[in-house]
Amino acid sequence: MSSQVAVATDSTAYLPEGVADKHGIGVVPLHVVLGHRNGSEGVEVSPADVAAALTERRVQVSTSRPTPTELAAAYRGSGASCIVSVHLSGELSGTVDAARLAAAEVERDGIEVRVVDSRTIAMGLGFAVIAAAEAATGGADVDAVYAAAESAAGQTTTMFYVDTLEHLRRGGRIGAAAALFGTALAVKPLLHVLDGRIAPLEKVRTASKALARMEDLAVGLAGDGPVDLAVHHLAAADKASDLAERLRTRVPGLQSVYVSEVGAVVGAHVGPGLLGVVVSRR
Repeated sequence: MSSQVAVATDSTAYLPEGVADKHGIGVVPLHVVLGHRNGSEGVEVSPADVAAALTERRVQVSTSRPTPTELAAAYRGSGASCIVSVHLSGELSGTVDAARLAAAEVERDGIEVRVVDSRTIAMGLGFAVIAAAEAATGGADVDAVYAAAESAAGQTTTMFYVDTLEHLRRGGRIGAAAALFGTALAVKPLLHVLDGRIAPLEKVRTASKALARMEDLAVGLAGDGPVDLAVHHLAAADKASDLAERLRTRVPGLQSVYVSEVGAVVGAHVGPGLLGVVVSRR
């Protein structure tokens, strides 16, 4: 087995194309259930599949974590004796618990797995994964790679706009009281990830004002220091591209900006029309 530390994550990191291959990151997919069809996110079920199912309301959409067996197979397949496995918030999914069970299983094979609960999702998670992978590539030991992931996750802020809170309420990802927040007076809610959970951030009257407000908040959070940004969307590629372009002109310390569509798992809970921004301070 290789002495270098390997880095693993799950499919909800929504890493931009080519990033996992470039850094040698192992990605274990979550599962998406469309009616009677059960498939792996990004492999057998696409964001478009989910967007269509939610729009047409023809089948029930749900998600489930990878199994400990699937995670253990990925750990063994990495060829490494030390692995840092970084995952979406344990408040939103049982993936972290599955990773810990898998870690205990492969420990018998002499493989050490350190599991990180990022307490976030999407590129909030992705930036932590990239930081861990860069540390590993630089020759850091398992403790330093773990610390890099924890530190990067703690330096991210994830905000997003959705057309409706109905999908989040139905999937149990946001409470009934918070869902009312989005229906009162037909306001458009801005949400963020707070303490590992999805929570209301602000109420805005219209979609255009909500998106402008999210952009302003991102610029404020970015400040003048070195910062990386990610813009996420679901079935709203043009709007995401436009938002990324505006952020490029408004953030002086911008190091990189990624644009990527969220996958089927997050899509199943937020619905089409999602736009989000992740701010990662260096």
